[in-house]
Amino acid sequence: MDKRVIKRGMEALIEVDEDLADAVEQVGFPAPRLRPVGFDTLFATIVSQQISTDAARAIRERVLALMDDSSPNSLLKLDPEALRSAGLSYRKIEYARGLAEAIVEGQPDLQGMRNQTDNEVIATLTALRGFGLWSAEIYLMFTLRRRDVFPAATLRSGHHWGNLKAWTEN
Repeated sequence: MDKRVIKRGMEALIEVDEDLADAVEQVGFPAPRLRPVGFDTLFATIVSQQISTDAARAIRERVLALMDDSSPNSLLKLDPEALRSAGLSYRKIEYARGLAEAIVEGQPDLQGMRNQTDNEVIATLTALRGFGLWSAEIYLMFTLRRRDVFPAATLRSGHHWGNLKAWTEN
């Protein structure tokens, strides 16, 4: 989605959602956030959960500096304590290693998700430890470029409302 498509869609949503209208007034329209299909995008999702964008970026860069390449096998070669020293919590290490193991074993089929329905992708991703509805919907939007997805339930619950500015900057 380019800026024009995003603006047109957001303007339609603003007409029916006062909270969203207020948010756009505060931070503006979101910029396009296009992410590639694959391990790196899902790993970045784990790293960024519940921390600032800058902190996530720094931790991810430290982890990537330890790896031979940005692949599941490379992550699995790392000692968990090296990941901890790079800034990942033990829980995120568990999630990242679980993701890497699943991909090495062929599940999820990341390329095959392009042909799945939204609900199938959500079911596939939320079956992985560390991935909830928000993460799955973000993957649908920014990686698989599905235009008719918006994580509104999570935003309305207040869990990410305060991070909307950071969300639109990446």
